Parts: sequence; structure tokens; C-alpha cells
Amino acid sequence: MAVAAAASLAAAPGGPPTPTDLLDGVIALVPRSAVGAGLRRARDMLDYSDAGTVAAVLGNGRRTSAHDTVPFALWSAARSLGDFEQAFWVTAQAGGDVDTTCAIVGGVIAASKAGAPPGAWSAQTEELPGWLPRSGRS
Repeated sequence: MAVAAAASLAAAPGGPPTPTDLLDGVIALVPRSAVGAGLRRARDMLDYSDAGTVAAVLGNGRRTSAHDTVPFALWSAARSLGDFEQAFWVTAQAGGDVDTTCAIVGGVIAASKAGAPPGAWSAQTEELPGWLPRSGRS
């Protein structure tokens, strides 16, 4: 629920929200829960620049549960809205369940029109199957 809310907020007209507005918006939409508590901690840590420190507090997916994965991933996405590559490197450097956290971050960042993957990265991927509808975005 939190990831879908974050992607929706990132895709809203008017450009990407500020990091605080993104997390506040998600917090407002998520019921009180362990994920919600983690998101409130993530919002309070937006001024931290060391992903390892933030992951030590919020979790980084090592426990393979939403409350150990989502707050950190949304912290990372919020801090890097509009910069897909930076978001990935910041997220990956924290370790843990890197493929899951990077997938969450990538989905949120890419939802924003300003957050497309770097062209060089896209050029190195396989072509999408012909049966998949094209959205006009590369």
C-alpha cells in the first residue's frame, strides 16, 4: 500500500513532490502499523545522508518483511526523486535485500516524469516482448 501510494504521489501532475511531502503523503494514506511507524522514522531521517546509518535504523530488507524494507526504500526514493541513477546507488550501498529495495525505489522514481532510467542503462536491456503494449515511454 505504501509503495503504491508513493508511486502515485510521485506521478502526480506538477512534478515530483519534495521528499518531506512524499513521505507525509504516504504516511497519511497508510494505516497505523509497523510500516507506518517506520515511515515516520524515515521522514525524520531525511536530513541524514549516509544510507548505511539509515538502513541500520529502518532496516534494509534482511528480515524480508515490509516493515524492514519499505521505510528504507521510500526514504531512498524520497531523497533522490528525479535522479534514477543516484537513487539506485544510494539504495544498493546499504546492502540487504538489494534487488527488492532497488525495485521499490525504481518503481517510485520512474513513476515521476523526471525519473527515467539513464539512457545507457536502458540501451543495455533486452527488448520488451512484442505483445506488451507500449506506453510511449522508453
